[in-house]
Order: sequence, then C-alpha cells, then structure tokens
Amino acid sequence: METAYIKSPLGITKISGDENGICVISILSEETETSPEIPKILQEAVSQLNDYFDGKCNDFTFKLNPAGTEFQQKVWQELLKIPFGKTMSYMDLSKKLGDVKAIRAVASANGKNPLWIVVPCHRVIGTDGSLTGYAGGLWRKKWLLEHENPPTQQSLF
Repeated sequence: METAYIKSPLGITKISGDENGICVISILSEETETSPEIPKILQEAVSQLNDYFDGKCNDFTFKLNPAGTEFQQKVWQELLKIPFGKTMSYMDLSKKLGDVKAIRAVASANGKNPLWIVVPCHRVIGTDGSLTGYAGGLWRKKWLLEHENPPTQQSLF
C-alpha cells in the first residue's frame, strides 16, 4: 500500500492505494508534511485531484478500491451517479436504493465514505436543502458545492 500527502485548498489530503486502485482519500484535521515524491501508483489520482481543485476536472477516471460492507458499496455506487454540480437529498438517495426507511443507514454509509470528493458524499443534502452531516466539516461541504457550482455573475446593465 502506497500513501501520499498533498496540499489542497481545504487542507492536507491523504491518498492511499495500490495496483488494485485507490482505497482512501481523506482530509486530515492536523497539519502534516506533504510528500516530496508521489508514488507512481498514486500519480494519476493526485493529478486528477489537483485538476479538480484548479477547476479543470469534474470527472475522476482512476481505479477505485474502497473497503466497505456490501450495503456501503451499494450506497457509494449510487453516490457516483450524482452529477458534478448537482445535489441529492438523503431521502432521494434512500428512494433510489429502494428503501425510503433506510435513510439513517444510507446517511451512515455516506458518512463512512473513504474516498473524499471522488465518491461525492458532499453532494448529499437535507430534504429541505440544508447542508447536513459532513465528516470533513460543513464549511468544507459548502466550499465543495460552491466550487462545483459557482454562483453566476449577473449583468449589471
């Protein structure tokens, strides 16, 4: 397993993976030194994440290999279907998974997503449109949603 630490606008990001794919992308709460060299197996993921933050990438194509239960994997696969710049409520996500009563389990699986940004758990919001529950902090969720869907400047004339 290879690991790299890169700087992002939201803090130091940890990326881990091997030949089977990237298994962890997380934001760290504490300051850590960035990696002086990026292992070859992680270079594509690092490149695409940097492009995402630079506004040049809205779709990730590197191989993913997150560890989780069958139910978590099912939720994460559904998260991957939420288009860039769009949001979905926890209720709608539960409905798409076939069980509106599973909303708490869906929210829990969403919160255990090991692939920050790439599996876009930040695109899931409350039914009333509120920003709810985000392991990285609601300020990061807000930043990511605004980054993906910046407000348009209205013409003054």
